[in-house]
Amino acid sequence: MAIDDERPAAPSRTRLPRSARRAQLLAAAQAVFVESGYHAAGMDEIAEQAGVSKPVLYQHFPGKRELYLALLDKADEAIVAEVLSGMDVSRDNKERVVATISAYFAFVAREGAAYRLVFESDLVNDPQVRSRIDAVQEHCAQAVAAVIRTDTDCSQAQALLLATGVVGMAQIAARQWLSSGEQMPQEEAVRLVAQLAWRGMRGLPRTGSDPAAN
Repeated sequence: MAIDDERPAAPSRTRLPRSARRAQLLAAAQAVFVESGYHAAGMDEIAEQAGVSKPVLYQHFPGKRELYLALLDKADEAIVAEVLSGMDVSRDNKERVVATISAYFAFVAREGAAYRLVFESDLVNDPQVRSRIDAVQEHCAQAVAAVIRTDTDCSQAQALLLATGVVGMAQIAARQWLSSGEQMPQEEAVRLVAQLAWRGMRGLPRTGSDPAAN
């Protein structure tokens, strides 16, 4: 009498939808770029991290540079979206300053260290990378400048200069907090930096106020 072969069949590979595969490849690439930097990272390493063959990786991204730029765009969109959400019109200006500072701290603390692609890129001299990094700072600064313009007698140029200082302080302070080993809770760190920024902005001449009174 024949005995049925009860050995389990080999598992079939699940074919991911294109969007899911792309997300998987980006996650793998981010891990490799953050760990090794752009120049030391290789497509072989990224494919291995993702658990796919190199041809599959090349089906989605024609090269390492395009993969890096896609990751940078994703990180840029994340920080800009967080800062813009902090500019919600239902908040007062002090809350908006806190929200701006908080957005940078949340971004650098996020798992995966995507902030390093934006603020610590070893490809910063590449024109396309540089333009993306500059665009992030500009979009965030423009959002904060709009608040300053609404609430003060500052010109557009003055408001943009002050706003650039605020977002620059936020991202540098957030990175220092992270690199120091998070020696204080994130909420406390945000409060301290926001307090400094708000005190400076609060001293600006208010719209319609008498400059001699400030």
